Amino acid sequence: MQLAVIGLGRMGGNIARRLLRAGHQCPVFDMDAAAVAALAAEGATPAADLASVVSALARPRAIWVMLPAGAATQGALDSLLPMLDAEDVVIEGGNSFWKDSAARAKIFAAKGVHYLDVGTSGGVWGLARGYCLMIGGDAGAVARLAPIFAALAPGEAAAPANPQRNSDTTAHQGWLHCGASGAGHYTKMVHNGIEYGMMQAMAEGLDLLKNGPLAIDVAEVTENWRRGSVVSSWLLDLTAAALAQQPDLANYSGRVSDSGEGRWTVDTAVENAIPTPVLAAALFARFRSRQEASFADKALSAMRHGFGGHLEPK
Repeated sequence: MQLAVIGLGRMGGNIARRLLRAGHQCPVFDMDAAAVAALAAEGATPAADLASVVSALARPRAIWVMLPAGAATQGALDSLLPMLDAEDVVIEGGNSFWKDSAARAKIFAAKGVHYLDVGTSGGVWGLARGYCLMIGGDAGAVARLAPIFAALAPGEAAAPANPQRNSDTTAHQGWLHCGASGAGHYTKMVHNGIEYGMMQAMAEGLDLLKNGPLAIDVAEVTENWRRGSVVSSWLLDLTAAALAQQPDLANYSGRVSDSGEGRWTVDTAVENAIPTPVLAAALFARFRSRQEASFADKALSAMRHGFGGHLEPK
């Protein structure tokens, strides 16, 4: 299939690469000409601008926009819409606010264009491991692009079989049509809110090990926990790798940023009177980390760097 990719950063570039390796055709565009040239060397079709992207595609077209949420994404969408025709599909894979996605879908639908909001998790490891995809929008458009989503997702072998669930679902492959427009980014928002809580709990526990009353090798403990522990996880794997390289995490500042989804998660919880004390506390802990740095904050920095390439140097 053909799928254009606009935005060739840490995730967009690797999304295009994964599709190319699966045999799909990918016209690509980015403001960084070097990023376009790198993908062209790997088999992508280079485009000089958005109009060139659109003209490189056969109808009905499919275009994935992978840009930072906010002005960059909105600008690209505003420019693309006049160039598109009925039954074309635009995928927005950044971490946009779900209400914005639902509103954009209505605007695109007025021209007959399908707008899919696709929450995408996998970070810098997605090329090798695959991406977990959470999709909102028209079911027919989702079904049409199933080969694309299947190529990007990790596949059924990425996790143990769940005997309590029917394995004949796309959720078992790593991608899921979550519901109507906005549902993809809403699900990804909650996913990232949970991620904040999990990371904070792990970081605080490691701080208690390092600075508690007993001399304990924290790096060795994380390696031990990776094997059979109920807290074993990809986050633990990344943390153990960081500690193996540098047990005191001295290269990390301990200043932990938040990219928006944690705030939206807490805001949504307040709007709907749903108690999320752990998620709220994890968000506030990130705010506090910008005032003073502890070992827990450095552990959080190491995790963010591990899964998303978010380098927060000392």
